[in-house]
Amino acid sequence: MEHLETNFNYEIMCFFYKVRDFFSSPLNILKEADIKPGYNVLDFGCGPGSYSIAASKVVGENGRIYALDINPMAVKKVKCSAAKQGLSNLKTIQSDCKTGLPDGSMDVILLYDVYHDLYNRLQVLKELYCILKPEGILSFSDHHMGMEEILSEITKNGLFRLKKEHKKTCSFVKT
Repeated sequence: MEHLETNFNYEIMCFFYKVRDFFSSPLNILKEADIKPGYNVLDFGCGPGSYSIAASKVVGENGRIYALDINPMAVKKVKCSAAKQGLSNLKTIQSDCKTGLPDGSMDVILLYDVYHDLYNRLQVLKELYCILKPEGILSFSDHHMGMEEILSEITKNGLFRLKKEHKKTCSFVKT
């Protein structure tokens, strides 16, 4: 019964993401992250993958998207969506923190609407710091948090500093 309830809750969440994406296109949000063809991008806490799929199309065949989520249903959904769309540049990772990606390998990391749910925030930020290139961007958004809280949370450990506040996201860079 618990498995059925978990699946039902996940499907409800996916429905709300579809509604969100209808009113606010993932591609428009990703423009604020300044993703370019050929980039390596991590979508941390990818959920059903709307940003991962959109970013996969932006980076093209020479780029790579890594879609990470703790939820096995999310990972499976992203894999299926990528396969249906023939997106060979998208790889999935099931984890709550460790990415398994090489240090300094990511041009952009997307941390959208997941930070408030993390129980290991500092460990996640340290992991993202390590895998982000020196000139890379941590693109952040979390509608559960106010701007002051976002700035405090992301910068308080001295790993990141605000580069730019956009309409829907904030861009942080390594300190």
